[in-house]
Amino acid sequence: MNYYVVHTYTGREKRVKELLEKAITHQGLEEQFGQVILPAEKVTRVRKSKLVAEERRLYPGYIVVEMASTEEAMALVNAVPGVTHMLGTRDEPIPLTEDEVNSMLEQIERGRERAEPEAPFEKGENVKVIRGPFAGFTGQVDEILTERRRVKVVVTIFGRPTPIDLDFLDVQPI
Repeated sequence: MNYYVVHTYTGREKRVKELLEKAITHQGLEEQFGQVILPAEKVTRVRKSKLVAEERRLYPGYIVVEMASTEEAMALVNAVPGVTHMLGTRDEPIPLTEDEVNSMLEQIERGRERAEPEAPFEKGENVKVIRGPFAGFTGQVDEILTERRRVKVVVTIFGRPTPIDLDFLDVQPI
């Protein structure tokens, strides 16, 4: 069995994966199919002052299917609602190489392991402190420490620029 890339409508990858898995079991073609992979990684973001775990698609609009190269299997995949086509020619889709598959699986695994938060701001951006003893102060982001979920902000206290170390949840972009 080889891995093939299936193009879907963007945003419907998860639904197409579910429909394809149901169609495989309904048709009784489990022996012709292996994994159906939705390449995504876990990301933690700050939304409305709360940490939210999300799934970010590595390849939006695509899923990867392990299957035998038979006409019956190809027809089943192309018949699933939301599938536009398989990558390759109309008659002969092109399978992924073993290196490409291993690289993609490693990338997915790394994304699961590290689920680092993404800062909702950038270096040099103006932010407002919303919690803690400096609540109400505004300042400029000096450094972002994503692995520690911390940010260094330079605020002006008594006319002097003062760096303070805050949690992601303690500040919001202006």
